[in-house]
Amino acid sequence: MSMQSPPTKRQKREEYRNAHKDEGLAQLPKKRFYRQRAHANPCFSPVSPDLMDWAALYPAYIASSTETTPPIESSGTKPRPLNKDVTVADIGCGFGGLLVALGPKLPDELLIGMEIRLQVTEFVQDRIKALRNQNPETGLYQNIACLRANTMKFLPNFFRKAQLAKIFLCFPDPHFKARKHKARIVSPTLNSEYAFVMRPGGIVYTITDVEDLHRWMVQHFEEHPNFERVGKEEESEDGCVKTMMVETEEGRKVERNKGEKFAACYRRLEDPPWS
Repeated sequence: MSMQSPPTKRQKREEYRNAHKDEGLAQLPKKRFYRQRAHANPCFSPVSPDLMDWAALYPAYIASSTETTPPIESSGTKPRPLNKDVTVADIGCGFGGLLVALGPKLPDELLIGMEIRLQVTEFVQDRIKALRNQNPETGLYQNIACLRANTMKFLPNFFRKAQLAKIFLCFPDPHFKARKHKARIVSPTLNSEYAFVMRPGGIVYTITDVEDLHRWMVQHFEEHPNFERVGKEEESEDGCVKTMMVETEEGRKVERNKGEKFAACYRRLEDPPWS
């Protein structure tokens, strides 16, 4: 009789993640079962923002038939509407530390984390599911969600013009080599897309521990006609900045290593009257 070989690391990860698909599970997931290489390139996106099914991510905010005009058609292909819009996006949300910290601090906003890595996305989704199950009476964490997306290619497919009030770009990949700078998450083209989906007065929050990348982001936002830098005094009083500095997993790693963090925030300007 042959001995059964022990499960491989991949099998253990799959078994663990499958066990966490239980909707009623309140145990927080463990990161080591959701590891994935940094670079992946999924192509999913809705064709347009009107066809994005937000209801699947925010079931507590699905609009009732009395809140929609015209009434919801259950047989149609159009997604079920929410009673409010998603207004905060954490682009490249990683393991969801900022999302989880900001959710209770921004109870009137819907926050979405957007992550390119499949297994990391699954970790955040399982984490949010567990937190919701731990807080059934308070309704905490119903306002945060995560999806897998390549925002560098498809950001305007998810959000309408002037929909977002806040965008977070926390510890993005620095892409050190000059030939890879085109892959950085801040560029003239991408900044125009951020400007498109942001409402006037909205804020883009950036933070990194790489000074060269910080200078790159500062340069490109300050050169863009739709943004102006937020003053240091206002920045220091912004609770979201304080949370961003300490609650992301990368930020905590920098803290442990006694590294330096570089933050900068940019306000979306009003469009000129002729635009």
